[in-house]
Amino acid sequence: MDMGLTGKTAVVTGASRGIGLAIVKALTGEGMRVLAAARTITPELKETGAALVTADLSTAEGPGEVIDRALSELGEIDLLVNNVGGGDAGAEPFGFLSLSDDQWRQFYDLNFLSAVRATRAAVPSLIRRRGTVINISSTSAHVPSGGPVHYATAKAALTSLGKALAEEFGPQGVRVTTVSPGATRTSLWEGPGRYGAVLAAAHGVDLESFLAGLPSSTGITTGRFIEPEEVAALVTWLASPHAASVTGADFLIDGGAVKTA
Repeated sequence: MDMGLTGKTAVVTGASRGIGLAIVKALTGEGMRVLAAARTITPELKETGAALVTADLSTAEGPGEVIDRALSELGEIDLLVNNVGGGDAGAEPFGFLSLSDDQWRQFYDLNFLSAVRATRAAVPSLIRRRGTVINISSTSAHVPSGGPVHYATAKAALTSLGKALAEEFGPQGVRVTTVSPGATRTSLWEGPGRYGAVLAAAHGVDLESFLAGLPSSTGITTGRFIEPEEVAALVTWLASPHAASVTGADFLIDGGAVKTA
């Protein structure tokens, strides 16, 4: 299927690896001109041919600087993908009483306010282009016990933001949707010392065994992790003219893990 995206422009945040990298690859593969923003520019990201910008999206000025660079490089913006998120530096199983104000601020800056700031800066261009915003949230927004509380609530705020923006800017031609992946095969789960490894240690098992049992233990009926390319394929369709009447919706891509309607 021709997605009708050739020659259009996109900004993708958190693009260095995992879901963000897969989205950049998918969009450039459809002929889009993409500006990819990340704190660290990886060799894999360089290979996509996207325009690249190094930025810390968790800072107050970082998202606006990315959008300014995109307007300079691309002219206008047809698509903004607010993908940056996560944040497990110094990972440990987080309980509510263990979290400091600084940890709450860090997670909200990265997982929620980065999208607020990037979207605010991009909206004038998106209105001119009748463009699209796609926010990458998480099933943790639907099942808060499925992740650290500060991450889950920040993602819930992001999901709510998408619906509010769709309502406000829909009459001006801007579509806003949310994609909420479940456990996805990324370095967050598989990387040494990252969130998956910390959880495995907390359960007293090795990482390989922990990951092998995770799909069944979290109710994933397909029995496997979601692949980043699957999320990217959904994002590509939502960005396309084929989804012209889709706005305000939140799309779960979770292998059936969330059981509620």
